[in-house]
Amino acid sequence: MGNGAICIDDMKVCFLLHQGNMYSGGQGIYLHHITRELVELGNDVHVIAGPPYPDVVEGVTVHRLRNYSVYRLLETGRFFFFGRDPLSFFHPINFFELATSRSGMFSVMAAFSFRAYRKLRELAIEHRFDIVHDVQGLGYGTLLTKANGLPVVANIHHPLQVDRNNMVRQAEKFSDMVKWVRFYPFFMQEIVARRIDRVITGSRDSARSVAEAFRLPEDHVKIIYDGVDTEMFRPSGAAREPGSILYVGNSDDRNKGARYLVEALALLRHRPELRLTVVDRPIASVVPELSEELGIADRVTITGRVTKEELVARYNSAQIFVSPSLYEGFGLPAAEAMACGAPVLATTAGAFPEVIEDGVSGVLVPPGDAGALAKGIERILADDGLQQRLGEEGRRRIVDHFSWRETALRTMELYEEVLRQR
Repeated sequence: MGNGAICIDDMKVCFLLHQGNMYSGGQGIYLHHITRELVELGNDVHVIAGPPYPDVVEGVTVHRLRNYSVYRLLETGRFFFFGRDPLSFFHPINFFELATSRSGMFSVMAAFSFRAYRKLRELAIEHRFDIVHDVQGLGYGTLLTKANGLPVVANIHHPLQVDRNNMVRQAEKFSDMVKWVRFYPFFMQEIVARRIDRVITGSRDSARSVAEAFRLPEDHVKIIYDGVDTEMFRPSGAAREPGSILYVGNSDDRNKGARYLVEALALLRHRPELRLTVVDRPIASVVPELSEELGIADRVTITGRVTKEELVARYNSAQIFVSPSLYEGFGLPAAEAMACGAPVLATTAGAFPEVIEDGVSGVLVPPGDAGALAKGIERILADDGLQQRLGEEGRRRIVDHFSWRETALRTMELYEEVLRQR
């Protein structure tokens, strides 16, 4: 920890991110924006990160760590081995990660946390960080960081138990149920969350689920809403394409409920003008396989990765944006779509009712219900006036209540609070 009093605009912060460019999910987007704002507010910001490495603005220092997960091997193929010392595979942490991931366990967060601790020890020779901010990890190695005297906070959208439960719920075979039960670490996040200085969550619903799952006292959890870049994500004035439905996110993540949207589109097969565009990686499997099975593959397009400018254009051209999630700690794609003036249909799951006012700035339906999604789509598409109102009120809602600068300022206030208490 640094010497003397800490000014709110002069902190030295180190973020930990086990994986996270902006295509890896919410953690990569969160890190990009929060670090940008903290730098603009005059702080010295470092990031220790695993692959895929984060996208950051100038002024943020990134320290890259490798991982030895078999999942990374499958993603990168032979490039995984380039530049690696063969003996490094036998280092205890690396061998642990390779062996456990090969057996179907998600050990990336645990292994990264130990490597991050070692890197922090190395960086301590030159840098005296005031606080460490763990992004969506809570690996065991973080306890070593805390034990060495560094204050630690962590933000988490939802416990891994939520992911496990939704994966098991949608498993079609018993062997798949066993696979998902084995995949997620059972107690790690709970053990670590209880012992760090504070946990940050992005909504009241998320705070409730985190506190219940980890058995945390109320004052140990701080609610700080995520933000939206409303200068980038804004209405362009472009005409919206009739019948166009947009989904953005990891469609293979069972929490996101993409299968229910595909099933809803199949229920609307009497509306041949409807087309679903899925902004997701080209290797996504759930949507194309289910679309083929239901006979609507010709009405579904997966874009692959797009630039931020292309994403804004997609939000502006869609007649309706749908987020069919079974759980959301905040729901960033829906918020971005609202900022672009798109009519939004989402579920009542997680934080959506806190971000979207049902019938005012969007329409909400029960989660896990393809029929309800189909009715919601028809309701919005049948009413031009409703589409206009939802778009206008959605934009106003995001601009008035959700900005990254506000997220950063409230996060800095929490840092100060933690430092004062210590």
